[in-house]
Amino acid sequence: MPSRFESIPNRRAIVDRRLLAESLAAIDGTDRAALRRQATVLLKDALAQGRAEIDRRLLAHPSRGLEAAGGQAYLVDQLLRVLFDFTVTRLHPLANPTAAERLALIAVGGYGRGEMAPYSDVDIGFLTPWKQTPWAEGVIESMLYALWDLGLKIGHSSRSLDEMVRQAKADVTVRTALLEARYVVGDTTVYDEASRRFKAEVQADTARQFVADKLAERNARHLKMGDTRYVVEPNVKEGKGGMRDLHALFWIGKYAYDVQRAAQLVERGLFTPAEYRRFHRADNFLLAVRCHLHAIAGRAEDRLTFDLQREIAVRMRFSDRPGKSKVERFMQYYFLQTKIVGDLTGVFLAHLDETFAARGRRFGLPTIRRKPGRLHGFVLDRGRLALPRDDFFTEEPVRLIELFALADKHGLEIHPLAMRAAARDVKLCDDIRGDARANALFLDVLASPRDPELVLRWMNETGVFGRFVPDFGRVVAQMQFDMYHHYTVDEHTIRAIGLLSQIERGLLKDDHPLATAIVRQIVSRRALYIAVLCHDIAKGRGGDHSVLGAEVARRLAPRLGLSAAETETVAWLVRAHLLMSATAFKRDLSDFKTILDFCEVVQSPERLRLLMLLTVVDIRAVGPGVWNGWKRQLLATLYEAAEEVLRLGHKQKGRGERVAAKQDALRAALGWTDTAFAAHVRRLAEPYWVAEPDDVLAHNARLMAGATDAPLAIDAQVYAERGATLVTIYAADHPGLFYRIAGAIHLAGGNIIDARIHTTRDGMAIDNFLVQDPVGRPFDDAKQLARLKRGIEDALANRGKLADRLTARPLSRHRAEAFEIAPNVLIDNRASNRFTVVEVNARDRPALLNQLAHALFQSKVTVHSAHVATYGERAVDIFYLTDLTGDRIDNPVRIKTLERRLLAAAAGEPEELAA
Repeated sequence: MPSRFESIPNRRAIVDRRLLAESLAAIDGTDRAALRRQATVLLKDALAQGRAEIDRRLLAHPSRGLEAAGGQAYLVDQLLRVLFDFTVTRLHPLANPTAAERLALIAVGGYGRGEMAPYSDVDIGFLTPWKQTPWAEGVIESMLYALWDLGLKIGHSSRSLDEMVRQAKADVTVRTALLEARYVVGDTTVYDEASRRFKAEVQADTARQFVADKLAERNARHLKMGDTRYVVEPNVKEGKGGMRDLHALFWIGKYAYDVQRAAQLVERGLFTPAEYRRFHRADNFLLAVRCHLHAIAGRAEDRLTFDLQREIAVRMRFSDRPGKSKVERFMQYYFLQTKIVGDLTGVFLAHLDETFAARGRRFGLPTIRRKPGRLHGFVLDRGRLALPRDDFFTEEPVRLIELFALADKHGLEIHPLAMRAAARDVKLCDDIRGDARANALFLDVLASPRDPELVLRWMNETGVFGRFVPDFGRVVAQMQFDMYHHYTVDEHTIRAIGLLSQIERGLLKDDHPLATAIVRQIVSRRALYIAVLCHDIAKGRGGDHSVLGAEVARRLAPRLGLSAAETETVAWLVRAHLLMSATAFKRDLSDFKTILDFCEVVQSPERLRLLMLLTVVDIRAVGPGVWNGWKRQLLATLYEAAEEVLRLGHKQKGRGERVAAKQDALRAALGWTDTAFAAHVRRLAEPYWVAEPDDVLAHNARLMAGATDAPLAIDAQVYAERGATLVTIYAADHPGLFYRIAGAIHLAGGNIIDARIHTTRDGMAIDNFLVQDPVGRPFDDAKQLARLKRGIEDALANRGKLADRLTARPLSRHRAEAFEIAPNVLIDNRASNRFTVVEVNARDRPALLNQLAHALFQSKVTVHSAHVATYGERAVDIFYLTDLTGDRIDNPVRIKTLERRLLAAAAGEPEELAA
């Protein structure tokens, strides 16, 4: 019995090998195929019973990942042993075996390490002393067929000893798998010889190259998986800070230091006992999560998706707390473990550096280009900032902050052993939070003109950031259980600070031309950086994080050295940090009351500039693909309109001039006669001219002019500036027009991200829709565009049953179903002087807008504008409405009926659809 399984209690309850072997021995007959079939039935039953017993134990002790993973490997071991004995005695018996007819079965990879999740690959190798004999081929073939019949996913190889050595030398993947090779069954002399030759001919004198290969492989894997451990749907096995990173540490330790078990890393001086305990805890927890993942999915699944997170949180007995759900608490603990893996990796690499680096050089890393003049007692070790002695921080705790300030100021990397010491002495931060010099140094890093993101990330890795700013420490590794936010709160915040720095340095001028221009005009630079730090700092506290965050800012900003006026600016920015995006994406910017209401809150041009910058970095730091041209355009439109109002003293003066300027620009672009242009202007109300940009005004005018003899004109073209396709419909206005167009676009595979609906004074509708495909790209294929146009024509001409086709199209989105979002309808007659504004919150799904539009059609209202925003799984759709006579809807009975219909549609239970 291998010692690695001795810690598993009551192993016989998982599988009784002796009883199983007796059952196989009792099978009658000589036909090989029949014997293998009967043996497979018994083995399959033993496998199912063993898995059920291991899962029962895991549910009883849900954090014992190493025990569960060891139990799975033990179960497979016993099945392989019984199967091997059955195969060589009953299926391929040898009366007088020769020296060549010897075979050893070994476990490799994770199975060799003795750690398996329920549906992990079973990686095995067959070893023969020399060239494979017909007998060995028959045994291997019979075993593999039996294992496949069991439903196991087998990774296998069959090699002679010479082939094993040759392939291990040539391929680092083969070498890594064989590094963890473990004897299972068969000829022990073959296994012993293989083990001896691997060490002597493959492993000897190649440690440096193996380490370099493993580190390069690790870096490539991180880039592929997203180079951060704080993605909210992480890959437990391959993601940064996941199990594969722990395995890489052990592989390197085993290869370079000949350790057989992780605990021996302490004996070799690679870890302190405390660090090994953290290693063991992280390994145990991550293995437990992976075993739960496999058990729930019923297959090999390593991605911790939202729907599985909820189930695992329940299985692992996490509970709700005020402000944090059980799933958020589970994921925060998960991310804290991946952070530990990152910390241990840094420590480990420091030892490798000392051991394998050439004298005066750094292992696999460039040397420093310049030497700073003053280091305040710190020293340089091969270009990295290091400590002169172990108690350097204890002597003067402010050095914990100074370490990072010097790294930022001089562009230095910090030695991993200095990072290790900072993590060890992090409690000293408690004594220096009120120290003026420590706070000034921290602010220097936070608002650095260089690269604050990198140094703040180092501070976060050591725990110094969260200890020095305890409110930030509360959101370290805290996820938000939704599909909108891609990162944990601390990762999102650090990325936002980094983006602000890049904008300030002019590195994102193409993506953010307006932000790049206005960042040079701001006066309150320090206040802005602290506001970015604090904008999400109060998440998970059970209240409005904007309000609570403003309270944190009022305490923190003076501590960091800000004046009373700067502190007030920071608190206001944090309190209002969602205002600009909510206004731009949810309100009709052509309705001037929207601009006036926004300006009433903002009140000053400086605040407007600061809020614009904070909004941009907040949205962009949410995750890849969240920022797009459409959002940039809406924010720019709001900024410019608000800036004009704030400059002109909150008066509506200037609106008429802006409309006139747009009309003059259009006249110049079209080159029409005065009579033709005047007729066009008379047909359209003032809000139309404010709502549409110049290029859309010109496009609409040409479409309308070319459709004088036709009742319907449809155009669809890629609108690159907004990352979408602009679909324009010019048709006779009638009830249900919006509903039918929305349904047709959905059936064509489109997703409406914005809708501008206008009615001319002579009863025509000119409607502009921005449409993307399901993954957020424009419709740019000619066939797609043709299908889109044809679908709209058919819907407006009432050809075919639109309702039946919509019903037949599947609406579910599996990932979104992991979230419970109660539909909500808000009806407001104060947000606009002319319209009733309706806001609908619901779980996002295909055809949602179409169903809401149908509910509005049933309610006999006119839709003047629609604004569609999605935040991950949540959709927020805003409609500007009047009744059929053009008045706001203020009758309480009508409002109640409208609310009821929209709630039903939002919940996916619309009333009977019209044809």
